Amino acid sequence: MSDERKLPYVMAFNEAVSQAMEADPSVFCAGEDIGAFGGVFGTFGGLQAKFGADRVVDTPISEQAIVGLGVGAAATGLRPIVDLMFMDFICVAMDQIVNQAAKLKYMFGGEATLPLTITTAGGGGLSAAAQHSQSLEAILCHIPGLKVVYPSTPYDMKGLMTACISEDNPTVMVKHKRLLGMTGHVPAERYEIPLGKANIVRAGKDVTVVAYGRMVHESVAAAEKLAAEGIECEVIDPRTLQPLDTETIVESAKRTNRVLVVHEAVRFGGLGAEIAAQIQEQAFDYLDAPVGRIGAPFSPVPFSPALEQHYIPDAKAIEAGIREALLRVGA
Repeated sequence: MSDERKLPYVMAFNEAVSQAMEADPSVFCAGEDIGAFGGVFGTFGGLQAKFGADRVVDTPISEQAIVGLGVGAAATGLRPIVDLMFMDFICVAMDQIVNQAAKLKYMFGGEATLPLTITTAGGGGLSAAAQHSQSLEAILCHIPGLKVVYPSTPYDMKGLMTACISEDNPTVMVKHKRLLGMTGHVPAERYEIPLGKANIVRAGKDVTVVAYGRMVHESVAAAEKLAAEGIECEVIDPRTLQPLDTETIVESAKRTNRVLVVHEAVRFGGLGAEIAAQIQEQAFDYLDAPVGRIGAPFSPVPFSPALEQHYIPDAKAIEAGIREALLRVGA
């Protein structure tokens, strides 16, 4: 509808945080430069002016301390949102994320709650080079105790971020840097999208494409081009990567009999391998061909814009993958 309220992806995040802070005084934010500066990508813009420096806290440059602050605050009754500027920097805080945040509830026999939301910016496409462009979500999804969320639209961003803040377990919200300026329909009221529920972005009967983050849009572009030839692709966005909505993906695979999984992360050891394994375990007899995978090559993300463009999968590569899936037959 032409009168739908539209917001950029970045402001959908900001509005979710603002509304959560208005509704619950236990919600606060902490991170590098998120105060007066509003964060390196402007995601926290205006929040310190609105809520004060006690609830929107600028921290030292220490990712381990930032997450440690969040773990302690969450364990003692607050609902912290802690920001790590780039996804690459989770590596600096892995002890706090993996051995503290993810384990605390288990270590206390379920008696403790840890309503901690870690936000970070992932993905490439800005020529930010190898230390500021990685997609490390598969590492996080491997850790029991963490929930990992990766919205592809402004609508999903607001609803999923609201759900993350309400969650009594640690969540990691990944914002894709190339989607921050994307504009879409976002209702003004506060709403939640349940964690662990996939979205069928485009219905189709010939092949299932599973993609998340920016790759959803590249997959839809490929699907629309193929539709002109009578090839109908079903595009599924998991939205939450951990827990994964395997049921929706498997049911789609049973309908279309062919599947392609797409992600921007390195192909080897990526989530595509896990999704493919779950499909073959639960829907092997329905498949007319092996599950295909598209991901980045086994290399650091290049700085050169031309090389980076070649490195990151796009609609053209996805289209080729879909055609291959349609041509292949089972062994």
